[in-house]
Amino acid sequence: MAKRVLVVDDSAIVRNIHSFMLKSDGFEVEEASNGYEAMEKLLESTFDLIVTDINMPKMDGYALCEAVRKEDAYADTPVIIISTESEADDKLRGFKAGANLYIVKPVKSEELIQHAKMLVGGG
Repeated sequence: MAKRVLVVDDSAIVRNIHSFMLKSDGFEVEEASNGYEAMEKLLESTFDLIVTDINMPKMDGYALCEAVRKEDAYADTPVIIISTESEADDKLRGFKAGANLYIVKPVKSEELIQHAKMLVGGG
C-alpha cells in the first residue's frame, strides 16, 4: 500500500510541484493550503508523512508542527519543512517545533523523494 503524504503550502503551484514529485514515485498525496486545513485533514484521515511550508496564513508551519506533535496519532509522524526561510534561527525553530527535516526551497525532486523514503519507506 502506498505511503500517504500531506503536502501543506499556501501556494497552489508549490503544492502541485511537491505533490507531482511524490506521486511520480508512488506516494499517495493530499494537499492543504494552510495549517488549519492540514489539521482538519490529519484528524479525518491517516498520513505517513507531512511536508509543510512555514509562511502560510491562518496557521504557519511552525504552529502546525507543534499542533501535530500534540496529537497522539501523529506524535511520531515525520515532518519535513520546505521553506524559503534559510537562516539558522529559522531551521532551529523548525526543529524545536517538531520537524524531522528542514529543506530550503527550491527542493529537487530526487532530494524530496530520497528524504521521504528515508523517513517512511518506499512510495
